[in-house]
Amino acid sequence: MKITSINIGQMRPIEIGHKTEQTGIYKQPIQEPVQVTADGLPGDVICSTKHHGGPDQALYIYGGADYAWWSGELGQELLPGTFGENLTISELESAKFSVGDRIFIGNVILEVTAPRIPCKTFAARMGDAAFAKRFRAAERPGLYCRVLQPGQIQAGDAVRVEPTTRDTVTILEMYRDFYEPELTQSAIQRYLNAPIAIRSRVEKEEQLQKLLKQQNM
Repeated sequence: MKITSINIGQMRPIEIGHKTEQTGIYKQPIQEPVQVTADGLPGDVICSTKHHGGPDQALYIYGGADYAWWSGELGQELLPGTFGENLTISELESAKFSVGDRIFIGNVILEVTAPRIPCKTFAARMGDAAFAKRFRAAERPGLYCRVLQPGQIQAGDAVRVEPTTRDTVTILEMYRDFYEPELTQSAIQRYLNAPIAIRSRVEKEEQLQKLLKQQNM
């Protein structure tokens, strides 16, 4: 595998329903080398900081295998950056990953933390109000990652994947469970034992406390 494209977004308006909002989802490829930091790529705009960005979701990755599937599904070629990802990686198929898997690009080390959950901004970017539902059904969510070791990368760099050996959850499990959140105590504990993103950890801790409270009633 290799980096097909590195993509950075600038702030621009987007029409969501009857509102105009600002977004950084429209990402464009860059050719020059870029420094990966603990917070992601310098200059990459993140407007909805409640749901995106931060140390545990510093980079969003989408794969060439997933793009090829979508190109067939939509009947058109999709250029790198279309889905708002920072890194487009050839051959990568996101549903095959687990939380905790590591991605090596030169000296840079990334750790998978969460799947991407589609939203209204994504649907508006794709020009299809129902696209979030289509994206959910496709189960090709892409990968959010934290940066374990920063460094410089550029398009064409080789990519190596090292599967985690610890107890964890798969990206597909995490993606499906987001929409079906009624989990058992042991299932929630599996998430808390895995290196999931902080937003997901807070959510699972709240689910666990709610479940324990119900059991003690």
